[in-house]
Amino acid sequence: MEEPDPHKALASREPAFARLIATYGPQDPFVWHDGGRTGKSLFAALLLHITGQRISALAGFTLFDRIAAAADGIPTPEVVQGLGVSRLRSMGLSNTKAECAVALAGAQTHGTLDLDALADVDDRAVVDTLTSVRGIGQWTAQAFLMRQLHRPDVLPADDMGLRQAVQHQWRLGHLPTVGEVRTRGAAWSPYRSYASALLWRSLKPVGELSDPKERALYHLGGPTGARPS
Repeated sequence: MEEPDPHKALASREPAFARLIATYGPQDPFVWHDGGRTGKSLFAALLLHITGQRISALAGFTLFDRIAAAADGIPTPEVVQGLGVSRLRSMGLSNTKAECAVALAGAQTHGTLDLDALADVDDRAVVDTLTSVRGIGQWTAQAFLMRQLHRPDVLPADDMGLRQAVQHQWRLGHLPTVGEVRTRGAAWSPYRSYASALLWRSLKPVGELSDPKERALYHLGGPTGARPS
């Protein structure tokens, strides 16, 4: 049986998505703009998510690159654990991020966390597992679900950009709460990752890069691919 097309399904349910697809074309929610920094390492990818929390993508890349330089390559749990909180702080990480990175590395090294095994775990359990690590919140866990595990039904409802996009596309007179986004987004299941990608794309005009990491790579002269239509 042929799999349904997520974009066609969303367009049939919501005129807003039909408009966005007509304007921007289908959007891939699983694309990961890291410039090759993390390779196939789920640990390194999650570390990049952590370094980029609450700062610009360019600054997040800078912090990650300092760790990679100390690791002489793609950072491993053993290297990050060996660097320790104080060394990571000297590289510019906040105390919270440094502690989170070391906690993540320790959990992976000691076997209390197996990132590779999460491919066989349902979405809720993945979020619960990741957020049990000190410093990893729901947004980071959901970003990992979408970008690394390629789950099709992720809605980061507390993302400010997503909330702003919902306000604009549905012409709301107020910024929707997290709960309001979740309620509205229930109708988009099981394709909420695709809905999220379309809404994020709507934050920038046609012809401008919308993904913060992609824009950072373009600034750095790294591989971004062609500019979107």
